[in-house]
Amino acid sequence: MLKISSVEKSYAHEDGRIPVLQGVSLALEQGQTLALTGESGSGKSTLLHIAAGLESPDAGSVHVLEQDVTAMDDSARANLRRRDIALVFQQFNLIPSLTVGTNISFQAALSGTADSAYEATLADALGLSDQLSKYPEALSGGQQQRVAIARALAARPNLLLADEPTGNLDEHTGAAVLEQMLDLVRKSGAALMVVTHSPKVAARMDRTLELSGGKVV
Repeated sequence: MLKISSVEKSYAHEDGRIPVLQGVSLALEQGQTLALTGESGSGKSTLLHIAAGLESPDAGSVHVLEQDVTAMDDSARANLRRRDIALVFQQFNLIPSLTVGTNISFQAALSGTADSAYEATLADALGLSDQLSKYPEALSGGQQQRVAIARALAARPNLLLADEPTGNLDEHTGAAVLEQMLDLVRKSGAALMVVTHSPKVAARMDRTLELSGGKVV
């Protein structure tokens, strides 16, 4: 489902280039779950963005469903994300002009997988059923995070990438969110990669990969 091979990434700085990822490799099969852990600044979010084709590595390769993401142009990468990859960002990235219900269905509609009954089930499971007609600005940060997660799950992606998906949630809601993600994996055979600082979240994944200084430890 996902294969990352010897990925390198650095960014320009006034003192020269700062390495962020140094020869990182990993593989994630269909139906598998993986936690990316490590201290802040270790390269976890950068690796997630590279896996999604949002950033390009300086060296190495990324394959999703046996397709070479690093060889694609921007349009092809966008199509891949529309069809097969869903992301949950720390910043939520909800569309402010759309209601909660329309935000949830947005990516599924783009990918041709819209299912109103499934979307209603997700909204109920994540405690959003009474928020569907509201706009994102009327919601708390935790509620917006749940909308972002429902949107990602509604598209039934083959690969789900989540950056601290429970970071803005209380323990009870975070546990419900995690169960919905794992349920998607169980029912659809999707693969899940989660960036997390939570030992409890990491413990629920099949495997944990720790980054330190841009390297796997």
